[in-house]
Amino acid sequence: MELTYLRTFCAVVDKGSYTRAADELGYAQPSVTAQIAKLESLYGAVLLERSGRGMVPTFAGRNLLPYARQMLALSAEAKAVIAGGDQGTLNIGSIETLAAYYLPPRLHRYREQYPGIQLRVQPGSEEDIIAAVLDWSVQFGLIFDAAYSSEDLVSLPLREEALYVVTHPQHPLAAGKEVTPEQLEGEVLVLTEHTCTYRKQLLQVLRESGVAAREGMEFGNLEGIKQAVKHGWGTGFLPRYSVEEELRTGALTGIPLKGQRERFYIQLIYRKELHLSPAFTQFIAELHPM
Repeated sequence: MELTYLRTFCAVVDKGSYTRAADELGYAQPSVTAQIAKLESLYGAVLLERSGRGMVPTFAGRNLLPYARQMLALSAEAKAVIAGGDQGTLNIGSIETLAAYYLPPRLHRYREQYPGIQLRVQPGSEEDIIAAVLDWSVQFGLIFDAAYSSEDLVSLPLREEALYVVTHPQHPLAAGKEVTPEQLEGEVLVLTEHTCTYRKQLLQVLRESGVAAREGMEFGNLEGIKQAVKHGWGTGFLPRYSVEEELRTGALTGIPLKGQRERFYIQLIYRKELHLSPAFTQFIAELHPM
């Protein structure tokens, strides 16, 4: 029963309320309240408290949360192994661009081999994804950054990826073989959210070159950026994998930026102590063929 209580506890933390957790789990709200009370009695501590943001974990609850997630992950993993490793849920954290443009064909191929595995992709920022892997919310994470390393995580570079200044095909910059930072002086930049690593790369190159960035628009998704550039409202800075179709059809033009110092990679991360079942091993092989 303790695992049931822990699953309910994690659901309340994730949803921020007993009511939403009950809807997620298919319980009546009094059942959720009772399970949390039993869990608090079991551990001898108050685990949740009400705040302006709803129900949040207390200090004791925050300490319990990563262990709860790990126990639930290990339980699901054990069931999958006993069943032959081809059943259960595979949780993947991914930045939005990789979830949209890199993962789908690879997940499709994987599903053909493991139809019993339910694939759940959770988009988020790189910081959120690393945290989710560390606290066992997901088994695998996909990030796009300079080479990442951690004492607790395995990081597999899957592919080096070019970053392009992206313009309308009739933009004056589109005719060049590369773009210098000075050529972006005065350009209206259409950027990703401020947590994006390659946005930080662009702004760092401009800053080091003494170029004042003109941050005209910011979008939380790639389609917004691409549409803005297609309409001639500004200039973007995106990884090649996210604009391959538009480059192929000529809808957009991509030009390398001179002065980039960091090499960026699509990377798969997971905890070093993650048990690699046959299904997990095949997932890694699908993304990282030898």
